[in-house]
Amino acid sequence: MKSWGKSHRALPWLCFLLVLSANAQEAAPAQGNCPMLPADTGLRWEYRGNADSDFCRALRADGSEAFGLYIASKSPFEPKRSDRAEAATIDGKPIHWYRGELAGKPNVQVRETLLEVGNGKMAHIWMQASSPEQLKEVLGQTEGLRFPSTRLSVNK
Repeated sequence: MKSWGKSHRALPWLCFLLVLSANAQEAAPAQGNCPMLPADTGLRWEYRGNADSDFCRALRADGSEAFGLYIASKSPFEPKRSDRAEAATIDGKPIHWYRGELAGKPNVQVRETLLEVGNGKMAHIWMQASSPEQLKEVLGQTEGLRFPSTRLSVNK
């Protein structure tokens, strides 16, 4: 009975370690100020940053860009209500995606959004999709992003 008591005391620690291990597998780690990527996407970050900004590209296994984001105190992107497309959530917060265009590529679907991420910083997120199916996939991947501050506010 005494040996059971010793192993019984170790049980909470084993459970704790199992939970930590499971949580570590749920999301890919963030780099710089890039948000955490959901593990089931198979994406990885390519990161560049400096004291004033962070540039993050979510790359597929083949090296192509799924989406990108730029975090800084200001963004050149200004959402226009007339360009609103899909409503969604990122990090549990409601957002709207806005349609964009690429010169010379009328069949590419472009989406962008702008979020406040705390500390006076904005995140401009963009994506380009070659088909409605790919657009749906990438929109779903961005919904699983988790920002380090987790203090996003609704975009304009």
